[in-house]
Amino acid sequence: MVTEANQPQPTWISVVRLLRWDKPAGRLILMIPALWAIVLATGGTPPLTLILVIVFGSLATSAAGCVVNDLWDRNIDPEVERTRNRPLASRALTIKTGVVVALVAFACAFGLALYLNPLSFWLSVAAVPVIICYPLAKRVFPVPQLVLSIAWGFAVLISWSAANGSLEATTGLLWGATVLWTLGFDTVYAMSDREDDRRLGINSSALFFGDFAPNAVGLFFLGTAALMLGVDLQMHLHPVSWLALAIVVILWARQYWELRKPEISRETYGQMFRDNVIIGWILLAGMVGGTLIG
Repeated sequence: MVTEANQPQPTWISVVRLLRWDKPAGRLILMIPALWAIVLATGGTPPLTLILVIVFGSLATSAAGCVVNDLWDRNIDPEVERTRNRPLASRALTIKTGVVVALVAFACAFGLALYLNPLSFWLSVAAVPVIICYPLAKRVFPVPQLVLSIAWGFAVLISWSAANGSLEATTGLLWGATVLWTLGFDTVYAMSDREDDRRLGINSSALFFGDFAPNAVGLFFLGTAALMLGVDLQMHLHPVSWLALAIVVILWARQYWELRKPEISRETYGQMFRDNVIIGWILLAGMVGGTLIG
């Protein structure tokens, strides 16, 4: 007897899952550094139009990146517990459908990029090869999370330059903080897949750092905090931003403590990743307060 649970999902639901819109944490965690940049670059009062372009642009870009990743990994994902039910891995969607969805997502991102100034537009173009090559990096580069972090960093460069038409020293500090933050939370995310990745011969920062992985994550978060403090000082933000950073440092220290435990469930790693979305919002709130009050 065929039960309702065994019925194939409608195609549109599979497409939503392919785009990861059913899992907002991964979409928000890319959007947040872009919002950091436009808040700081505009003194806390970014134009609504720019906010909308950045928000929808980050959604389209992250969607395209997810589809490209699943196209690359369609024969690997079935062998990994966490990913075996993804639409391309489970063959709920065809490769042709995946390619079409990816092209539509990139086309949407391209259309939104046309609203940006030339510097921001070309930075958007430069980000595309990095996004496409990240899944390949897992096969040939020992720390593929660094490639992902650089892709994440483009969100800062694009958004900052979109806000004021140029890049400056503070942009570099925020870019560095974003890269280190991404290295930290994505290494945590990769730690849940270590056994599967080792068995399949897939590289990850969690495998590269081995037993040192918790300490590496701690150092990445510490570096993020130091660069964020540099941003606060360089921009003379109100101390409310320091308070937000202090709260975040406590939350990161708690994650580091948890990571050092000998036994951690896969769900715990996933929760730590999702907690970094909250951490990103706390930092954003501190930046908004720090610029408007300061």
